Amino acid sequence: MKRLIACCLLVIVLGVPESWAQQVSIKGSNTFGEDLGPALIEGFKKMRPDIEIDLVSISSGFGINALLEGKCDIASSSRALNEDEIRLVKSRQLRIENHPVGYYGIAVVVQPNHPVKALNDQQVEQIFTGEIVNWQDLGGPDLPIHLYIADADAGTHLGFRELAMSNRDYAEGAIEHVNYHDLGKAVANDPSGIGYVSLSVMREIGLHGVLINGIHPSSIAVIEGLYPYARLVRLITRRGQTSSEARAFVRFVQSQDGQNIVERTGFVPRMTSPIQYSGIDF
Repeated sequence: MKRLIACCLLVIVLGVPESWAQQVSIKGSNTFGEDLGPALIEGFKKMRPDIEIDLVSISSGFGINALLEGKCDIASSSRALNEDEIRLVKSRQLRIENHPVGYYGIAVVVQPNHPVKALNDQQVEQIFTGEIVNWQDLGGPDLPIHLYIADADAGTHLGFRELAMSNRDYAEGAIEHVNYHDLGKAVANDPSGIGYVSLSVMREIGLHGVLINGIHPSSIAVIEGLYPYARLVRLITRRGQTSSEARAFVRFVQSQDGQNIVERTGFVPRMTSPIQYSGIDF
């Protein structure tokens, strides 16, 4: 008994030994993993130092596949499951839960001094599919358009196709980047460049957010549903196979403290209840 009390006192004084900490694995989206995920983990650790969070950010598809294979506790994603992933859920008779974290807006961006300040959604589709290849056709200079897009495995790569391109293929020669910062910097250094980044990266780098159908990419426009290119960031878990530690992290993310972090990192908070999917109801 004395030995047990002594151990408890050591934990109180010295903290939880790292070997005692419970592990939670999160895999998935770069959109979640670049800034938002680390900030949420840091906030969560202040409340639950006994839980270690391992975050691996490669792509939404990577995280979803890892979750369906039982190789992580939580998948972070900036898109919904695609048809192949839905078939896997059904075939394996899984039940998954989709926990909204917040929105990010996908801003179409150019250099701050670029003469083309506004486009309509049809022009955006024509630019990124390669139908329009010169700025002169849009009232700009006689220069070829250079496209900068997200890596093919990133959720935004597919998401932008769905939101802005009628799910058509990107133009040949579009230059891929694995994260928003690199993509944004490439646009900032190219007078002929156009691409898309998150609202937070747009502000951080100082790019011009092109007006789409007269709407500027802003948090207010996203909240009010006015800006067309907005995506929901979500955490996905396997119902009935989620540890109490993983559930605690999801609850923190959706709490007021977690949503304050979502807002501070440049995303648009979304306070809502988890959306449940059953494998036969998509």
